[in-house]
Amino acid sequence: MGLREDLQADIAEAFDDVDGLADAVTAFSCTREVVTGDYDAETGTTPQTTIGYQGRGVFGGFRQFEIDGSRILATDTKITALQNEIWRVENGEVTNTPEVPQVDDVINGLTVLDVRKDPADAAWIIQARRT
Repeated sequence: MGLREDLQADIAEAFDDVDGLADAVTAFSCTREVVTGDYDAETGTTPQTTIGYQGRGVFGGFRQFEIDGSRILATDTKITALQNEIWRVENGEVTNTPEVPQVDDVINGLTVLDVRKDPADAAWIIQARRT
């Protein structure tokens, strides 16, 4: 096992530990609208489908020095989720297909504004906002 996998395993264990982070961890689900065809001028619509994924993470706030009042607001939510714990959901079933959060996804009612990797490349740092 490499360092990244060791780190993810240790954090996942802390997520599960009732004396660790278990009370701070929140399960989440996400929906994403994906365009599946070309714009139909006759109907004025573009065919779309909805895909989803689920995972778990810590929902918190941004530090005071990160908040700039325009790009990051004091009311924004910072979600830290392990990369190896986000799985695509198809037809109501969780698959073995990992998923990457994207801008405009909706996670637990919050719209994703930014997605970054942590320095260890083990977790996603997600900025989300209630819209």
